[in-house]
Amino acid sequence: MKLGNTILREQPLFLAPMEDITDPSFRYICKMFGADFMYTEFISSDGLIRDGKSSLKKLDLFDYERPIGIQLYGHIIDSMVDAALRAEEARPDLIDINFGCPVRKIAARGAGAGMLRDIPLMIEMTSAIVRAVKIPVTVKTRLGWDDDSKIIVDVAERLQDTGIQGLTIHGRTRAQMYRGEADWTLIGEVKSNPRMRIPIIGNGDINGPEKAKLMFEKYGVDGIMIGRATFGRPWIFREIRHYLDTGELLREPSVDEKADLALLHLDKSLEHKEGKSSILEMRRHFSNYFKGLPGFRETRLKLLTSLDVDEIRTILGDIREKWGSCRSSDLTGIYGI
Repeated sequence: MKLGNTILREQPLFLAPMEDITDPSFRYICKMFGADFMYTEFISSDGLIRDGKSSLKKLDLFDYERPIGIQLYGHIIDSMVDAALRAEEARPDLIDINFGCPVRKIAARGAGAGMLRDIPLMIEMTSAIVRAVKIPVTVKTRLGWDDDSKIIVDVAERLQDTGIQGLTIHGRTRAQMYRGEADWTLIGEVKSNPRMRIPIIGNGDINGPEKAKLMFEKYGVDGIMIGRATFGRPWIFREIRHYLDTGELLREPSVDEKADLALLHLDKSLEHKEGKSSILEMRRHFSNYFKGLPGFRETRLKLLTSLDVDEIRTILGDIREKWGSCRSSDLTGIYGI
């Protein structure tokens, strides 16, 4: 598969851009487990052009992460063009435009999925960014604003005509947010449209190897993007790749391996952020790494309330000692939960 100037393997796996999730530490872990293409957290165009500290920090890229894209969102064309030019200076492999975020504070301003209510503006903005930068531009969006406006088949053609070099489609409308089941039918229609020439990447509800293989086979997408299923399970990329290559399911990591991974993730987070903020953002990952362990409630509470790095290391050591080389799935079966 070719995405812009980047040659990827067949059936590549993408890490979705997610606020407060896909920072350098998490990207490091996902790359370790075989993510083929990754993105930064999505970045506000307004924050970037105003030199906002947090927005500028999200431009930090590292060679071992490549290929990697920077995703931008905004509702004003001039601001988005300026932000794209600034993002280009960080030397990503491509710039992705976010027309898919359903969060109210973003969509209500007309940014993210809010752009699905003004398709002419979406097309004009995309065209302006493609003309302004010298690197490839891609787009991520949804099926439409609501059930009465699932317009992605037509919009995909119009976006392609602007010169974008790839399109990711989340199989829900903005009105759905993340509720209900993702509908890949229209994603498949876009991919099978003979007028479409650019790669189509499917997104939504990919939660394991079997589901990923089914979506590739049933809808013919060029790639698959994985978002929420990576929370506490970055090894999902390795699981899917192994299943696609061999047809065999891998066992999940042992608790020992998860504890080692949590420590590595913490160390990488501390490299890029100040201690307290790093620990606060790690809490979501800590909670999910050990999901399903029996009798874990008290330990989990300690892990999610401590602000002391040494204490957290001790807690992770205690987890290793108590649950050892077992796997969450094994323990679930043993304890009947």
